[in-house]
Amino acid sequence: MNAPLPPGVADTHGLTLDDKYTQTTGRIYLSGTQALVRLPLLQKLRDQQAGLNTAGYVSGYRGSPLGGLDQALWKAKKHLKSHDVVFQPGVNEDLAATAVWGTQQLNLFPGATRDGVFGMWYGKGPGVDRSVDVLKHANSAGSSAHGGVLMLAGDDHAAKSSSVAHQSEHVLIASGIPVLYPSNVQEYLDYGLHGWAMSRYTGLWVAMKCVTDVVESSASVDVDPARVQIVLPEDALPDGGLNIRWPDSPLAQEARLLDHKWYAALAYVRANKLNRVVLDSPRANFGIMTAGKAYLDVRQALNDLGLDEAACAEAGIRVMKVGCIWPLDAQGARDFATGLKEILVVEEKRQILEYALKEELYNWRDDVRPRVYGKFDEREHGGGEWSTPRGGWLLPARYELSPALIARAIAARLDKAGLSDALRARIAARRWRCLL
Repeated sequence: MNAPLPPGVADTHGLTLDDKYTQTTGRIYLSGTQALVRLPLLQKLRDQQAGLNTAGYVSGYRGSPLGGLDQALWKAKKHLKSHDVVFQPGVNEDLAATAVWGTQQLNLFPGATRDGVFGMWYGKGPGVDRSVDVLKHANSAGSSAHGGVLMLAGDDHAAKSSSVAHQSEHVLIASGIPVLYPSNVQEYLDYGLHGWAMSRYTGLWVAMKCVTDVVESSASVDVDPARVQIVLPEDALPDGGLNIRWPDSPLAQEARLLDHKWYAALAYVRANKLNRVVLDSPRANFGIMTAGKAYLDVRQALNDLGLDEAACAEAGIRVMKVGCIWPLDAQGARDFATGLKEILVVEEKRQILEYALKEELYNWRDDVRPRVYGKFDEREHGGGEWSTPRGGWLLPARYELSPALIARAIAARLDKAGLSDALRARIAARRWRCLL
């Protein structure tokens, strides 16, 4: 008989390193890379529970921050095989994308033995660049109704292991591909499942932006297949749906993409609340819109300024965490902006959310439209030359953002808000610490 364990000591009897791929419910400890390996296994279990006979296909080309993904997939080969998932690394990124495109054509021909194949492509930012021809063609052609494609776009913002600092969103947007941006390891699983579900519903390929700070972090996560409850919008789809078909002309594909697919994606974002307000105030007047890693930096910056949830509510601060950074849902953006006098958009690298938000608010009611700041502060003339045509840098587009940099930007904008003397003193005292 085993002796009782001391208080506070967990029973590890029977636990193995393979539990991260075999445990089907509860919590497990995973790195970001391991979560991406676990993701197709989770999709297979969900499909089985839904009565679908599907398989998975993973292909791509290694590169930081996804440099270790192929090794992790090889190590998990027996678990992938038991879940009908094939891993075949590509000779390069565009050939890998072409192979994934082929998986979506399975049900166009007689004799298919699966209801569909869910595909996953991975590659670093320059690999996204070189694959644009394939991405545009495949995204226009569409995904299958019981397949779907999830792209993992690895971005090295600080060029720590790359020849150029990279940001993939602009290329993905040019290809018409929605972009999800998870901020932690749990969201790799949650957003990944949403990505496949969105792809199946809209007929689009869906990308998930991956950065080093999340890929190389580890966390305890919930792996229950039923954790994510997918809500399919009730919006009416056009005759024939939005998925891949044959024959299909280029102009028919264009019409489906521009007239229906992107709006179906927006409907999915709204129905599943991928963009949500995470902090609010009964008298909110200052808003912060952010996504991904920058969201974590914003929360740390607020904490560094002494602004916990109660203090944020007192200061009139509202924070929106955006899960789908493109396309931006206009309805959600305007609901977030209602009642605000000013919005600070905190995002890494070149503007995506800032420009999208300004566009959505431009023709809104002039009497309630808030001022929007992001990369640049308001223009001020001090007798000399302006530092830029739009004013001084508030959140620079180069290198990386940090909690200290964001804290200074928040404090600078809050200085112009009508805060109480106590809050102003608290922020001023903490602000100088952020300069150190």
